[in-house]
Amino acid sequence: MIVCQQCGNHMNQLTGSCQQCDYHVEKIDGFMAFAPEYAHGGGGYPAEVFAQLYVHEDNYFWFRVRNDVILMLLQQFAPTMQSFFEIGCGTGYVMNAVAQRFPPTKIFGGELFVNGLHFAAQRLPSAVFMQIDARFMPFDAEFTVIGMFDVLEHIVEDTQVLQSAYTALQLGGFLICSVPQHQWLWSHVDDYAQHQRRYERGELEQKMCDAGFTVQRSTSFNSLLLPAMYVSRLLQRKQIQSPDGMGEFNIPPFVNRLFELILRVELWFIKRGINFPLGGSRIVIAQK
Repeated sequence: MIVCQQCGNHMNQLTGSCQQCDYHVEKIDGFMAFAPEYAHGGGGYPAEVFAQLYVHEDNYFWFRVRNDVILMLLQQFAPTMQSFFEIGCGTGYVMNAVAQRFPPTKIFGGELFVNGLHFAAQRLPSAVFMQIDARFMPFDAEFTVIGMFDVLEHIVEDTQVLQSAYTALQLGGFLICSVPQHQWLWSHVDDYAQHQRRYERGELEQKMCDAGFTVQRSTSFNSLLLPAMYVSRLLQRKQIQSPDGMGEFNIPPFVNRLFELILRVELWFIKRGINFPLGGSRIVIAQK
């Protein structure tokens, strides 16, 4: 259910109104806004990049294979999920893939920045979208599955977000997260993206357990390309001027195809139960 931010009672999900205290959720550009003060720029992420992401995501090797890892884990642990809520849904790239793979599932998207929601609504008009602060989500036992994909690293209070997600999940529901990994990979790209941290192995899992979750599976991702990624980061550190943060998309098409092929080999192992200890990212699925 949606909980009224003013009095704590149950709210009407469709209208965003509380019958107890007459509180109404503000709407911005047609989206229910639970944190309107951040809707057009609240920090934690360079909101101007949504337009660039919308153009590149469909063809960029990392996004494509990451989606397949996410879908594989959802198929393994929550094949009959009734609802899926993505926190920090951005342009809706992951949500759209989930909707296509699990057509009976009700799809919800939450994003801090309204300009991201505009792109997501274009991609998946059938979903329900809202502007929301992940630290203070007004839900209680509302969703079957919650996803956060490269979101937590942007938020100082990551443990608070995990606790909020725990409350928002139904008993037995799943939280699936991906985060960048290994602080020694830190570069100008992390600075540009306004990351607060890159997670060390076991760090996200411990924070999930502290929030009440039981970890079901954890694996690194982007492992076979880790040497190339490390060399790239070293070269970036030697640059006098910081890149714009989107330069990683500017790779030759044949390199993009090669990297995707390598990551699909990695996906083959993950599908067969192999968990990689090291990698540019970590993906964890945990249960309430």
